[in-house]
Amino acid sequence: MSVAGALIMSTQIQAKDESKTETITLGAGCFWCIEAVMERVEGVRSAVSGYMGGHVDNPSYRQVVTGKTGHAEVAQITFNTDEISLEEVLEIFWLMHDPTTLNRQGADVGTHYRSAIFYADERQKKIAEKSIAALAKAGTYPDPIVTEVTAASTFYPAEDYHQEYYELNKNAGYCRYVIHPKLKKLGLDD
Repeated sequence: MSVAGALIMSTQIQAKDESKTETITLGAGCFWCIEAVMERVEGVRSAVSGYMGGHVDNPSYRQVVTGKTGHAEVAQITFNTDEISLEEVLEIFWLMHDPTTLNRQGADVGTHYRSAIFYADERQKKIAEKSIAALAKAGTYPDPIVTEVTAASTFYPAEDYHQEYYELNKNAGYCRYVIHPKLKKLGLDD
């Protein structure tokens, strides 16, 4: 096979692989936690920290943490549907945080820390709603699930210093005391 033929074939394989990806945006408290968990899940191609759900264009972290932008801290998750389903992504989402606490996760308090599923299409919405209904029916949590299920809006990637935060700051207090226990609980620690 010629070099040109191999390059064309490689490009076709890559394009085929990319066609099997899906993206959903999740809020589960601090985006550092979501990103650190999801980027370790087999089949997840990327987890990018950012902001969604508010009314301010191109918000900064300093603006979002005031609670006045309406945005949530989120991670936009892109995954290969041949390796992991949306249902499985949501199972991990439920395990990584407490979806029954309104606008807080542990010591992180405010509307920007809300539990949220920002769906990309009606199929994702139905799967999210079915997942919540199943958890409620099973009595998985003693309190009602307060997770917001909303159509995705513009995703604003967080500043560079928020990306790969856990990877770059494993010894920081928040990483040791908040993120690492989540990874350990899910069997995703290093």
